Amino acid sequence: MRRGLLDWAIAVGVAAILVVTGLSKHVPTSLDPLGCGLLAVGGLALVARRRAPIAVLVVTGVCVVGYQAAGFDVPAVAYLIAVYSAVRAGHRVTTIVASVLMLAALPFAAMVAGLHDTGQAFAQARGALELAWLIAAGAAGEALRQAERRADEAERTREETARRRAGEERLHIARELHDSLTHQISVIKVQAEAAVHVARKRGEPVPDALLAIRDAGREAARELRATLEALRDDDTNPPHGLDHVPDLVRRVRSTGLDATLTIEGHRDDVPAAVGRTAYRIVQESLTNIARHADAATASIRIDYQPDVLVIRVDDDGKATVDTAPAPGVGLLGMRERVTALGGRLRAAPRSEGGFTVHAELPVDHAS
Repeated sequence: MRRGLLDWAIAVGVAAILVVTGLSKHVPTSLDPLGCGLLAVGGLALVARRRAPIAVLVVTGVCVVGYQAAGFDVPAVAYLIAVYSAVRAGHRVTTIVASVLMLAALPFAAMVAGLHDTGQAFAQARGALELAWLIAAGAAGEALRQAERRADEAERTREETARRRAGEERLHIARELHDSLTHQISVIKVQAEAAVHVARKRGEPVPDALLAIRDAGREAARELRATLEALRDDDTNPPHGLDHVPDLVRRVRSTGLDATLTIEGHRDDVPAAVGRTAYRIVQESLTNIARHADAATASIRIDYQPDVLVIRVDDDGKATVDTAPAPGVGLLGMRERVTALGGRLRAAPRSEGGFTVHAELPVDHAS
């Protein structure tokens, strides 16, 4: 908005300067309306110089030749600005060709205006557009274009360096976790499972503490493996998103859980962060159902609404309103992901039994 207002201010200001300058040093003729119109059009065309630099270059060049032919000896200020904008946009060759053609046409325009002497016509054309100013405008546009390109490259280099360092740090953390924890957890899990197996083989009662150690070891091993996989994941393996949800549901069905997937609404482009979060919500919900819910069925519903993506996962497990489970690491992580995107999450037992996870993720299509 601010840039658009600035463009309009420049265009109107240049048009006013050209018209006032032209009328102040011009002998009235029958072509005055045409000349004034070309002066105004040449200035006002600059409002589109960012969006269509070549079109503005052509329009301002034609206007310069036109008002010179109409007898208005006015410097080609609008054309100089158009040259600057076109070169800045990267159209150097086109700008040079257009400028050469315009410079070649200016002497004839001056002759049409009544200056039949070729030398005088050339002097009049040279006064309308000094070659040095034309070169300076092009040089300024090229200098700024190069500066912007170097700034973009520097920013891209900083981002690549930051990503590389973050990846190296993730791998370092993964190695440390693997070296310090994996072996110990594996030993605990194997020894606990062996102790349970031996006790059952001998017909001895298995202490609850031993069973708890075995189950905790299994859970810790799974969580550690998932953590290591997440830390080692990089950009060479694209993250999971909404397109991977059907495969996830199929894998869950293969374990015996009757899971159904319903997709509603018109599928628009969803930001990658929203897609990843939606996948993680479904994944974590199905994982909790398989581990803790003792459910026979689960339903997953994804609803594409104009400004929000709604995900709902229901199961018919053993959870009730009176026995609401304490939120674990999975639910806490899910809530953090949703909150980071400015969304809402509700995870609670259903009144009819079972558990529900309901998430609303805002979708900003302008981003």
